[in-house]
Amino acid sequence: MTLLQVGRAQVTRSAPALVAVSHGTSSRDGQRAVAALVAAVASARPGLGVVGGFVDVQQPDVASTLEAIDAERAAVVVPLLLSAGYHVHVDLARELDSHAAHPTALTRALGPDDRLVEILHRRLLESGLRPTDRVVLACAGSSDPRAVSDCHEMGARLAARLGTPVRVGFISAATPRLDDAVELERAASSGARVVVSTYLLAPGYFTDLAHATTADITTPPLLLADAEPPAGLVELVLDRYAAAVASA
Repeated sequence: MTLLQVGRAQVTRSAPALVAVSHGTSSRDGQRAVAALVAAVASARPGLGVVGGFVDVQQPDVASTLEAIDAERAAVVVPLLLSAGYHVHVDLARELDSHAAHPTALTRALGPDDRLVEILHRRLLESGLRPTDRVVLACAGSSDPRAVSDCHEMGARLAARLGTPVRVGFISAATPRLDDAVELERAASSGARVVVSTYLLAPGYFTDLAHATTADITTPPLLLADAEPPAGLVELVLDRYAAAVASA
């Protein structure tokens, strides 16, 4: 039996397909950035069978993506989402339940994870972070407290990496709102700059909102439209897949 190395696990050539599901966006830059990530994952593990799908906005949707996979082949759905909110616990779980005849597994979201912290740190350094800057972590936000907790965990991890406090602000659905978080840091800064660290996967509507605050600097998201996806992010997707294969 031929074995294939996937992340930290060895699996057979008939291993489950990796279904990388992102939120979807109308932004062309965001579409290119996410497509490049899926392509990089496929390139890192040739022969594995990597396909992309979307929860919203773009096609193919999750149902169509799963239906396109050989009915006799299992699939592991890896959410290209930074926190485990409604899309993971409800939307994707429901889609997998409705395809019970097709063996599937759902992994945890990409975050929290220290590899994401390293990308955030790199973006901050690339943007000219100074030791005296006040940092706000810009998160999408969710009505699901589990997703909010994930974001605060990432804020704590980034603070530990920087050696300075990080305030978490949300663009939607949760508090404090990003605008308010920036103003709170401004009031406490004694003239220091306020820097927004953009904890979003790719360019799009929410990244535009992150840039619309009064912060002095706002970093780009984790993925860029015309750049190679960070190696740590590719590794993270494959590790989520490998963990699901190992547990099965």
